[in-house]
Amino acid sequence: MDINECFYVGKIVKKYSFKGEILAKLDTDEPEQFENLDSILVNLRGNLVPFFIESSQLHKSELLRIKFEDVDTEDDADSLIKSELYLPLSFLPELEDDKFYYHEIIGFKVEDKNYGNVGIISGVNDSTAQALFEIDRNGTEILIPMNDEFIIKVDKPNKTIIVETPEGLIDLYINE
Repeated sequence: MDINECFYVGKIVKKYSFKGEILAKLDTDEPEQFENLDSILVNLRGNLVPFFIESSQLHKSELLRIKFEDVDTEDDADSLIKSELYLPLSFLPELEDDKFYYHEIIGFKVEDKNYGNVGIISGVNDSTAQALFEIDRNGTEILIPMNDEFIIKVDKPNKTIIVETPEGLIDLYINE
């Protein structure tokens, strides 16, 4: 399976027992949704390899303790440390109309209520304190905070997001 058809779940951070169990740090606000999986994809040297889960349970709220089938020793578990975990996009639950996953909005048009057409979303930067829309406007990158106060409407069928940004924000990028 191609990594572009998957979403990041978390990372294996350490061994848990001498029986090959591992602890995975999950990248989610709802870790319990991953507690009863039958399998998960492990990124091993750039390849997504399916691992079947014998058992799993939450450990200290944000960690998932996992026992994989055929991973029975500390050495087996050691070889998986720092590996990233993925699931197919089909595992993502449906969201309400005005909510979205970051990967869904790539290619959406952004229109500002006052400014008009801003450009096309080329990515989302979530490495900052406030996630940002990365918008391409004829080769110029415009960053708009993904703030509920700015987002007026998410029109998924028409692949458009309507925003109302503070006066002058878009001009900062265009009138340089």
